[in-house]
Amino acid sequence: MKKYLFLVVFCLVFFSCNKKTKVESAVTAIPLELKVVRFDKIFFETPPKDLEKVKKEFPFFFPAGNDNSVWLNKMQDPMWRELYAEVQKKYADFEPVKLELETLFKHIKYYFPQTKTPKVITIISEMDYNNKAIYADSLVIVSLELYLGKGHKFYQFPNYLKQNFEQRQIAPDVVSSFSARKIPPVLEKDLLSQMIYYGKQLYLKDLLLPEYTDAEKMGYTPEQIVWCQENESYMWRYFIEKEMLYSNDQKLIPRFINPAPFSKFYLEIDNESPGQVGAWIGWQMVRSYMKNNEVPVADLLKTSAKEIFVKSKYKPKK
Repeated sequence: MKKYLFLVVFCLVFFSCNKKTKVESAVTAIPLELKVVRFDKIFFETPPKDLEKVKKEFPFFFPAGNDNSVWLNKMQDPMWRELYAEVQKKYADFEPVKLELETLFKHIKYYFPQTKTPKVITIISEMDYNNKAIYADSLVIVSLELYLGKGHKFYQFPNYLKQNFEQRQIAPDVVSSFSARKIPPVLEKDLLSQMIYYGKQLYLKDLLLPEYTDAEKMGYTPEQIVWCQENESYMWRYFIEKEMLYSNDQKLIPRFINPAPFSKFYLEIDNESPGQVGAWIGWQMVRSYMKNNEVPVADLLKTSAKEIFVKSKYKPKK
């Protein structure tokens, strides 16, 4: 009996690995060369007299109604110049990031063949951490000032935000923005729908960033991932006993879905927990659903939260 079970497990692992190998081989064979435009360098290294040339080439970065003095001041302002110097110090060689993004866009092309390969434009913006990387169909805009490393002297942000201001987070942030264009918006207001929505987003990271760790996909530290794994059964029981899954209480979203220093169970474990544990559990549900159902990824993204929940046969690990 033990030999039979071992054989079954071995076959499952073998075919799973073989399938992954075939996918990655197909992805590698996709011809793709990414174009990167360093607008941050163009802007800060352009002589003031040539500003109009830059505005003509990149009109989308110069909103109407702003006098040229706004841009000329920015070009010469000591604080902006210092920030630019720090960005150039970190990203003098952008090739490693470009290669990671090329691999990402090959995966996108594999799973979504109709998707155009966008041009990547790097900028230095206003440190808007909600828009670190923006996927906009033909363009991907990356704000490099938000990827200088969590310990950078310029960052006056809480630790739960700063921990994701790393170069390695550029590709996951691009996928987050890409997924917002692919996953239909949530119309239902219950917690389960929010959990599954972000679970779909994270599952896309499984497909598009297979070499990244769960911590990197989630924006967690390795210790935070371990905490979720060790407390998965407890968290699930809490959601069930409190009848939260189908609750429309909008206070649950900041407690368990939105980025935060910790999740709010209103128990002693709060300070130990990471934020967004509802999204993490939603991810495990979607993974379970895809494991137990033969569904194309495009269909997954359109499937309702309730159907995914029911057909996932999700059971937390004890």
